[in-house]
Amino acid sequence: MNDSSKTSKYSQAVADFPVHRPRPAGAELALQGIRVVDFTHYIAGPLATMIMADMGADVVKIEAPGRGDDFRQYPPMIPEFGGGAPWLWCNRNKRSITLDLKSPEGLAQARALIAKADVVVENFSTGVMERFGLGYEACREYNPALIYCSVSAYGREGAFSDRLGFDPIAQAESGFISMNGYVDREGVRALSPVMDISTAMMTSNAILGALVSRARTGKGQAVEVALFDNALLMTGYASLQQTFTGREPQRPGNTSPDSCPSGVFTAKDRSFLINCGNTQIFQRLLTQVLDMPDVAANPAYATNKDRLGKRDEIFALLQNEFSKQPFEYWHARMLKASVPCGVLRTVGEAVRSPEAREREMLTRIPHPELGWVPNMSLPIRYSDTPLADPVVAARVGEHTEKVFADWLGYDEERIQGLAEAGAFGRSAAVAG
Repeated sequence: MNDSSKTSKYSQAVADFPVHRPRPAGAELALQGIRVVDFTHYIAGPLATMIMADMGADVVKIEAPGRGDDFRQYPPMIPEFGGGAPWLWCNRNKRSITLDLKSPEGLAQARALIAKADVVVENFSTGVMERFGLGYEACREYNPALIYCSVSAYGREGAFSDRLGFDPIAQAESGFISMNGYVDREGVRALSPVMDISTAMMTSNAILGALVSRARTGKGQAVEVALFDNALLMTGYASLQQTFTGREPQRPGNTSPDSCPSGVFTAKDRSFLINCGNTQIFQRLLTQVLDMPDVAANPAYATNKDRLGKRDEIFALLQNEFSKQPFEYWHARMLKASVPCGVLRTVGEAVRSPEAREREMLTRIPHPELGWVPNMSLPIRYSDTPLADPVVAARVGEHTEKVFADWLGYDEERIQGLAEAGAFGRSAAVAG
């Protein structure tokens, strides 16, 4: 099956996803008026700038002429997107321009845009922006109020600053992989790029903090977020547990090493997970869901510490009961008893679930050629400054002419002159 035919799969799902509801007319945007020059690629940087774009910032993505961001090549490729479906996921609401930073003309225009910007975000290898003359110290000379954010693998200074890093490497070196999976086999990486995603969240958060500081002091500053640093944070409180006890976390599979019973059980028809995070929930599970008051009263199960020591015994007891009825039977009883539970879903089931539809997390948005495309929203809700209406990710250089007209006031003749001089790439045609 070629990539074009794959697009038909989502076109059959009109009933699955609601149409995006436009934001109220006239409502302000949280980052209205903030200008961002985006030199990022792949996931962590672009997702961070997309969060800002969704909040209303004017994010201008600088791409290499021709190919653009390498993340455009991640499958499935869809010609109408100018890239693959993953590209749409983290580049919504931005404008794309092309600049040849190896040409004097392209570099000069990058500086001109930075001079007008509130924020610059970059995640090149360490030293690349400095070699272009676009490092923080150079940029602050002509834009002292600039917030300049660098996203790196291991930091911009020190013994490891020149190392490349990707999400799976960060998962491995942070200890995250060692914590996940089953004790009788090697640790397992998360398929979702959790380190890139959480680094993006941390990056956007750091930039917002710097903007708040600038509003108070008038001063710009450099901001840095390292993938490895963030990955260590993503190991959660296990890091301090290990520090205090000297013991490494043991891979628990789908159970919890800290509370019991928490894990996966199988009803007559399908599997589900429950999480009894405290003794009160355990008591409600036994008395109100399973009708086992004698077990609930057993002093051997009185505390969480007691239950952790008898996990296998408790799990066998619960599994025997859960296997007697279908999940919906147990689900209704657990909801009524306020016992946290959830069915094990596939991704396809999750994005089409009643919960996702209720929250309008995945909706349909317009596309000029395909009619519509699916769109995954941010999990942010503002009462007074709702997020921007989603606009599908741009093709390479789609907004070059418009950005230079808007930001720098260039007329068509000057833009054409820059194109002929190679500022946008030797063979690049200027797009509106």
